[in-house]
Amino acid sequence: MLKAGQLVLLINPKGKRYLRVVKEGDDIHTHDGMILMEDVITAGYGMMVTTHLGRKYQILKPTVHDLIKGVKRQTQIMYPKEIGYLLLKLGIGPGCRVIESGSGSGGLTTALAYYVGDTGKVYTHERRPEFFKLVAKNLEWSGLSHRVEQFNLDIEEGFQATECDALFLDVRTPWDYLHHIPKAVIPGAMIGFLLPTTNQVSELLAGLEQGPFTDLEVVEILLRRWKPVPERLRPDDRMVAHTGFLVFARCLDNSIIAEDEKANLKKKARIAVAERDAAEALAKEAVEETSTDVDSDDIEDESADKE
Repeated sequence: MLKAGQLVLLINPKGKRYLRVVKEGDDIHTHDGMILMEDVITAGYGMMVTTHLGRKYQILKPTVHDLIKGVKRQTQIMYPKEIGYLLLKLGIGPGCRVIESGSGSGGLTTALAYYVGDTGKVYTHERRPEFFKLVAKNLEWSGLSHRVEQFNLDIEEGFQATECDALFLDVRTPWDYLHHIPKAVIPGAMIGFLLPTTNQVSELLAGLEQGPFTDLEVVEILLRRWKPVPERLRPDDRMVAHTGFLVFARCLDNSIIAEDEKANLKKKARIAVAERDAAEALAKEAVEETSTDVDSDDIEDESADKE
């Protein structure tokens, strides 16, 4: 038996989906007839429920994929194909503390909140108040709001959390905020970015190369589905192709970068000294060879005079 507040996914034989929060008396009206919420609660996950017109619906427990696709939107959300890779690259798991900026409609925020668990925390920043409110509603709907701390502000002055395990920016000019990142994450933390165009990626890479960042990676993820028909197995006519570029890096401690720079400077100095010494040795050898040639010419001249 289901409890009030749980999420259910109802699917009819044609694949039409209804994602709802369990609430007594909140019956569901469909093209196939009305589904009594009382029947859904009694049946539970994995069972079938029948509308008043006799049409059967499956009752399923929604996955994270279903939650992401089910959030109410006023903006484009990140696709699950990017979110899955992002979660692995950033190392998101129970107990993680992660910073996000550019909450949008909260698709990624929902995924992050799900995977950090009750012992982790998501610190999400959104400048626009209408999106800030929308994310709050979506998190409340998904039952994950207690894992997220929201900030309605511009990150121009920095992030509202420190010593976090990972950070992700979905903003138009992320290179403007790179100087705030070392103060917000632990040394060696993974950071990520989402950008739609190549010129933005190039500018971001140039900024990353000037800061305490290493292990850079740029990826584009394409997803092509296949028609699941045994007799006619082939790709779908359409696919989810370019939806953005993902950029990843590690943020190192500034002191480590400084030590590396000192070591590189010392190495360059040693190479310069070695090259100078080698050049001086070559010059000395050239002078000695020239001197020997001159002496030989003098001897030959004297012999000619005697003859």
